[in-house]
Amino acid sequence: MIRTELADGDATPQGAAIACIAHLTDLHVTDAQSPARFEFINREWRDPRFRELLPMHRPQETLNTHAIAATVRAINDLAAGPVTGSAVQVAVMTGDAIDNAQRNELANFLSLMRGGMVNPDSGAPGYDGVQDVDWRGDTYWKPDGLPGGDVYQSALGFPHHQGLLDLAMEPFRTEGMRVPWLGCRGNHEEVCQGVGIVTPPLARAMTGSRKPIDLPPGLDLDKVVETFVVQPELFMSGPYIDVEPDSERRPVERGEVMPEPYHVRDMGEVRFITLDTVSTEGGADGTIDPDQLYWLERRLEEVHSSFISRDGSRVQTRNENRHVVLLSHHGYATLANPRAERRADELLGVLLRFPNVVLWLNGHIHANRITARKDARSGHGFWEVTTSSLVDWPCQARLVEIFRTRGGRLAIACTMLDHDDGEGLAGMHRELAANVPRSGFDSTRAGSAADRNAILLLPAPF
Repeated sequence: MIRTELADGDATPQGAAIACIAHLTDLHVTDAQSPARFEFINREWRDPRFRELLPMHRPQETLNTHAIAATVRAINDLAAGPVTGSAVQVAVMTGDAIDNAQRNELANFLSLMRGGMVNPDSGAPGYDGVQDVDWRGDTYWKPDGLPGGDVYQSALGFPHHQGLLDLAMEPFRTEGMRVPWLGCRGNHEEVCQGVGIVTPPLARAMTGSRKPIDLPPGLDLDKVVETFVVQPELFMSGPYIDVEPDSERRPVERGEVMPEPYHVRDMGEVRFITLDTVSTEGGADGTIDPDQLYWLERRLEEVHSSFISRDGSRVQTRNENRHVVLLSHHGYATLANPRAERRADELLGVLLRFPNVVLWLNGHIHANRITARKDARSGHGFWEVTTSSLVDWPCQARLVEIFRTRGGRLAIACTMLDHDDGEGLAGMHRELAANVPRSGFDSTRAGSAADRNAILLLPAPF
């Protein structure tokens, strides 16, 4: 599909790609046995007051690392982009690499990207979590349990798979990404399960042995989200069981995830600008502050020979032009955290004053979306491309080729990318994700045809 909201004309490639990018987002490397996870909240899915806290558990989460490793292999094995024939030059990961802001999750993510041993297990050897056959309740898929022994098997047709959990916990070696890769932070790198501030009491509980199994008594359900945001440790004060502690579950520090939370990287004709849109005030949605907006303007000026100033006048410089690709976890629509500064319109206004901005890659919503962003006055626009997550259906990455066209335009070709493991643990991960109610086949996460495999036309920016 060729999309012409910003330009029309011949989309035939002219020469090699300006850039060929593999886009991954929302990987959610998960410690599925952590005491600082609150899987029991999934039982409240019918109550709209809990909506921002869901999901707290996925039936496929023990297999996340295997799905990510298979996606990395698929990118490594990709000989050429389907539109330009160019090789992948760089991979970008736009946040939520990990699920629960834990150091052991980060270590596994880095091994998946750099190569090395991945150890999905934590605490005592072997799986010890809510999917264990002896765990109280039937609201979790228990592959080792009797067929029909939980609602996933009895009502949704999920399989009985003896030994799967122990197999999923075994360490394995990964080859790592063979091309350079860039990353940015998401809310799950900052806050507990992507929502709650990691307070000192919670930080101590993360490495401890107290695993909550139900809501605490007396909880005000009308304030449940805000309570979780500012005092998540309160959710550990109800019924609990003892599990094996693990010091490697400690919360990550900001500098461990990304030493420079916002930064630039020039590669060929492209400047990649990475933003930090994570709110330290808690909550899932994003924010951006005035200091970062000021920094962004300066970095944009450096790669523009001409741009529009704040007062609307045109500025000429002696700077060399580059195409600009913006990377962030949150997109325009989700820079809306009510607990922080809401400057999405201000950010969009800045980007639209700089004509070399051609593409904004992001994630967060776990769905495929492609949106044309255009300034009504200047006519300049760019494409915002949001890619679905690897943890949830459709469990895909995206290949992005930027190229000049025979008709004198610029074009961005988007192609969805499946991993290479149909029969193994990664294949099972995708099959399970596809069948999760309201998040799989029956959801809108895959997007429309126009949100997936599309060629996006632009005027040549310079």
